[in-house]
Amino acid sequence: MEGVIQQWLEVAYPGYFGRQNLSHTNIRYHVGELLPQLAQKLYFQIFRALCYENEIEGRYDPLGDSEQAAPLDRRARELTMSLLERIPDLRAMLALDVQAAYDGDPAASHTDEVILSYPGLLAISIHRFAHELWTSDVPLLARMMNEWAHQRCGIDIHPGARIGRSFFIDHGSGVVIGETTEIGDNVKVYQGVTLGALSFLKDERGRMVKGYKRHPTVRDNVTIYANAIILGGDTVLGEGCTIGGSVFLTSSVPAGCTVTNRPPELTVRQSRPTQTAAPGEYHI
Repeated sequence: MEGVIQQWLEVAYPGYFGRQNLSHTNIRYHVGELLPQLAQKLYFQIFRALCYENEIEGRYDPLGDSEQAAPLDRRARELTMSLLERIPDLRAMLALDVQAAYDGDPAASHTDEVILSYPGLLAISIHRFAHELWTSDVPLLARMMNEWAHQRCGIDIHPGARIGRSFFIDHGSGVVIGETTEIGDNVKVYQGVTLGALSFLKDERGRMVKGYKRHPTVRDNVTIYANAIILGGDTVLGEGCTIGGSVFLTSSVPAGCTVTNRPPELTVRQSRPTQTAAPGEYHI
């Protein structure tokens, strides 16, 4: 999958990843050359993933006749073409993510700096494509892509999470966004934020129930500061909310509200002067 990821980044940001000596006269031709390469690698990985999923469910025998693989081959080609057709929309969304990072960080000197060095942008760039794989019922590849980003930038976004436009993760390390999280447009998240599950439902045999809404919903124009923990599928952060640093939240917040902790009581002590040994005296 690493080949698919690298090729996707080259297509998403031509001239920033891979070949760099591009100009306005040849960049379109370069992207045109990249797309068939991406399609070939993507098809191969999707086909293998479909074979694997059908094999573990008993519907496909890798040692059987080739006719068993024919419908999987067709499905892999259809999914590949569908994903390629989504690339213009994905690139448009990433352009908004880049701009959101530049506008939201006074330390950013240029959008080029954002693309080349911001871990939050790398994470969302991978997530945008992985989410398309997830919604196309190729979950294994989607999880592999997001784990690739997780290992490199310390940001753990489940590919099932739905994230709107102009999303910015500042600093990034330690951010966790769960599978059923829904995030609106123009949302800014700082390092260490968790959008997680409050508890897990279990069936009569004690096994965890899957597939239900268990992570928060974040409306448009919300800012969540460092190390805040927001849990629960019924938890909704209304539009324009601000969640302060280190807040622990398990209930909904109305639109336009600010949630903060009470300032802790600080104790300041005068340090004792350092005692130095007199000349000629030694301590062991």
